[in-house]
Amino acid sequence: VQLQASGGGLVQAGASLSLSCVASGRTFSNYAVGWFRQAPGKEREFVMGITGSGVSTRYADSVKGRFSISRDNARNTVYLQMNSLKPEDTAVYYCAAAPASLGVPDVVTYYYDWGRGTQVTVSS
Repeated sequence: VQLQASGGGLVQAGASLSLSCVASGRTFSNYAVGWFRQAPGKEREFVMGITGSGVSTRYADSVKGRFSISRDNARNTVYLQMNSLKPEDTAVYYCAAAPASLGVPDVVTYYYDWGRGTQVTVSS
């Protein structure tokens, strides 16, 4: 499955952004999708993820209560809604796929088919 993230931009602190991850290729519902981010000089970190069915999600403590994730398998799309953005959310955001059998892993190495990221910049 090939994934492509989009929707990034430059916003002020406190604003909202919605990212989309569109997939093409194999049966989308067979894959969990994770959102990761990477800031300059830092390692790529897990943000949120969702199971293939969309029933279960997982999130990093740093985004709890601010970010949400959903998916529309009919449209082969996963959405990341980001509210109350902070300057520390600034990063390149990536989406990637993992086998549905793994649930929603939060480790980079379980994911593949990384799409090209989208830049999110939050000014203070």
